[in-house]
Amino acid sequence: MAVPLDVVNLGTATFECIFGRGCDGLCCKNGRPSVSNHEQLTIDRVMERAIPLMRPNARKLVEEEGYLSKRTKLGQPMVRVIDSWCVFFNKGCVLHGIGIEDGDAYQYKPMQCALFPLDHDDKGEWYIRQWDYKDEEWDVFCLNPKQSKVAAAVSMKAEIEYAEKMLDS
Repeated sequence: MAVPLDVVNLGTATFECIFGRGCDGLCCKNGRPSVSNHEQLTIDRVMERAIPLMRPNARKLVEEEGYLSKRTKLGQPMVRVIDSWCVFFNKGCVLHGIGIEDGDAYQYKPMQCALFPLDHDDKGEWYIRQWDYKDEEWDVFCLNPKQSKVAAAVSMKAEIEYAEKMLDS
């Protein structure tokens, strides 16, 4: 049984991903998630399938230098960015698409990407990222509560369940 996730602002947060309906993936623009050792092994298992799906410049960079940069976040290496976009972005997340083909959209994505905008702070407190909440610095419109009236408890159900499953494992 999954561990229930206490999301402190779940009762007030709103969020609606409109990728493909007015958003071209702004969360992937300059998206540099950190990648744990386990996530690296998971991504490595599908790289042969991912590389042909990448943008040509991203494919070239990854083939020459790999998908991880020398930069770190949270003590882990970060995914590379080229031309301001995550190397795995090509009209959507390549890893997400492969995951859908294999029956679980999130299975190959770094956890930070799979759970966005669900996040936790350095005290382990889970929350939905929102403008004017915990000094949110990213100004993408999907984090603006005025842009959506959809309760995050509804729109983020799959991500919250995924986080609970990951915490339980």
